[in-house]
This record gives sequence, structure tokens and C-alpha cells, in this order.
Amino acid sequence: MARKQAPVSKKSLPADESLAVAGDGLRRKPIAGATELSIIVPTFNECENIPVLVDRLRKALPDVAWEMIIVDDDSPDGTAEVARALGASDPRIRCLRRVGRRGLSGACLEGMLASNARYAAVMDADLQHDERLLLPMLAKLRADEADLVIGTRYAEGGAADTFSTKRKWISLLATRLANKVLGLKLSDPLSGFFMLRRNVVETFARKLSTQGFKILLDIVSTAGKSLRVAELPYQFRSRHRGASKLDTRIALDYAGLVLAKATSDLLSLRFIFFCLVGIVGIGVHFVALSIGVAVIGLSFQWAQTLAIVVAIANNFALNNAITYRDQRLTGMNYLTGLMLFYLVSSIGALSNMSVGNWLFGHEQTWWVAGLGGAAMSVVWNYVVSSMMVWRSR
Repeated sequence: MARKQAPVSKKSLPADESLAVAGDGLRRKPIAGATELSIIVPTFNECENIPVLVDRLRKALPDVAWEMIIVDDDSPDGTAEVARALGASDPRIRCLRRVGRRGLSGACLEGMLASNARYAAVMDADLQHDERLLLPMLAKLRADEADLVIGTRYAEGGAADTFSTKRKWISLLATRLANKVLGLKLSDPLSGFFMLRRNVVETFARKLSTQGFKILLDIVSTAGKSLRVAELPYQFRSRHRGASKLDTRIALDYAGLVLAKATSDLLSLRFIFFCLVGIVGIGVHFVALSIGVAVIGLSFQWAQTLAIVVAIANNFALNNAITYRDQRLTGMNYLTGLMLFYLVSSIGALSNMSVGNWLFGHEQTWWVAGLGGAAMSVVWNYVVSSMMVWRSR
């Protein structure tokens, strides 16, 4: 169900040279010894960018009691080690290393919940977000003009000139879709650069998804009209070092999140992915069946058996890579998980047949019986797979 949202205020920043000038609200000194602002920086393979970002934050926030919480998803390039080395000489730099868990939204959420500051900001480590915007963001929160301040690329005064034409078109299309489906009125609901009162996160934490990459969209759509939102434009910069994390899975995460929020979280993001994988599995099943019959020359029974084996293996691989990627199985755990998934899916197939036969005996409508059996199978496979195959470790 779409939600209406509190009005959004937009105020353009001055030219680059004056971005760091504090407003009246910034003249108020924080309580001695207390951290006022936590800057949450999710990372994966950002070892070269972290020292540069730390230096820029020191220059951008000279009179603010701030800390930087680097939430690293066990980067193989040594990002966590670099962060800890910086923290050894500057206690404001903290590192939260996550092992066996992946995903930007989950990293941001864990970082904000690990903070004791009154305000929390989220920004990328790749230096594309203008750290000089943090002071004006903080000023709005201090002045009680908003609960959430978003750095926007698409309001007047903002820009995303580093985007290719294709990427900018996709970004704008996704923005319009989110606003239309979820009833938002934001120029950049997909922004990864924002600041908010940390108690907002405490209030809605249990309703937020740890999957995906659009934590801001999740927060805004979950909080609804109770949240006062302001937007400040900024110039989106080029990545300093390293490679972009954008891929097809991010697009899937976005689509799944919009659908989940459009149904008021009746359908979880993970369940939506599980169902989509199942739909792909149907196609794989029929391709394998046709190959078995038409190409290999198997009897229907043997071809059907082959198709089932192939489809289940396909569904397991896709679920492991997409649906449960934050709990991804590797090595021997992958093989053990596959065997368990075969067992779970086999029982699911039996439940499909049992429920379908029962419904057909009562309703005498084949498609109702088939749909009911399939629904039972999907729910069984999802619930039991979550508990047995990809259980939290």
C-alpha cells in the first residue's frame, strides 16, 4: 500500500568554496566527551579510499564531535586492517568487521545500531559523496527542521554528471517508479548519502531489511508520513579508486524492495526472490525435459526425473547466489546444503501433490487445485530451507 509522506524541503548549497560554512545551528557546542555524529561507511575492498576519506572528514568537521564507523564485509584487500591502523592513532575511527554476512543495507543498519550518537550519517567510501554537505545536514537536524536529511543529485543545484547516459536514465526511471508505487515525493529516494536522528533507526530497526542496497528507500517507506524529510543538493563525484559494486543483483534487490514495501511488507524481500527463483526453475525444468526427450531420447519418466534433478540444482544455486547471498554456502557446506535442498524440495513436491489432490477432490477445479498445491510447496520449501539449509550461523 502506498504511503503519503511529509513535505520535503529543498535548499540549495552555496558554491563549492562556501560549502563548509556553518549556520547558526552549528555554533552550539556538543556536550564535552559525547559523540554527536556517527558517520557510517559500509565497505568492501576500499582500502585505498579509506585514508583519503578520513582526512577529508577531519577537514570538513573541525568543530563537531564525530566518529567514523567503518562496517567492512571481510574485504580481502585488507580494508579492515587499514581502518584499525587509522583507529590506533585516532580513536574516532572504529571498525566493525562482518564475517559471513554481506550487503550494504545490513552493514548500514548494524553500524547505526552500534552507535550511541544522537545523529547518524551514511555515506560511501568511494569519495563520490561530498563530505562538505555533512555540516549543512547537521545544521538542519540541530535546528529541528527535519528528522532525515538526504543528499540529492536531482534537485536544483545537484548533479550526477559522472553518470553515463544509460546509468542516469536507469537511475531516474527507478526514482520515478519508487515515488509512484510507494507514494513518495523525493527527488532522490535511491540516494546513498543521508543523515538522520539515530532514534529513527532504533524505532524501525526490526522492520528494515538487512538485504539489498537501498537502505534509505527502506527507511522512508517504512516510516511513512511520520518522518520529516529535507533534501540538500550536491555534486555527485567520480569514484576515487576501486571498482563499482553495481551489478544485476542490485537491480533485483531494488525491484524486490519496492514490491515488498508496496505490499506493506506482507511479502518479504527474501521470499520474493525465492519465488522468482522458483519461476526461473520452471523454465529450466521444461528445457531439461525437452532435451531429455527430444535430444537424448529418454522415456518421459526418465526425462522428467532428469528435469527435476536439474531444476532443483538450478534453484539451489540461484538461491545461494541471490536469495541467501548474505548466508552463502561454500565448499563442503555447499554440497551438504544441496543435498538438504534436494530433500526439502522432494517433500515439498509430495506436499504439492497431496494438497492439490485434496483440493481437487473438494473443488473439482483443476487450476485451483494446482495453484493451491504449488503455493503449499513454495511456502514449505521457503520456510524449511531457511531453517535447515541457509540457517543463520
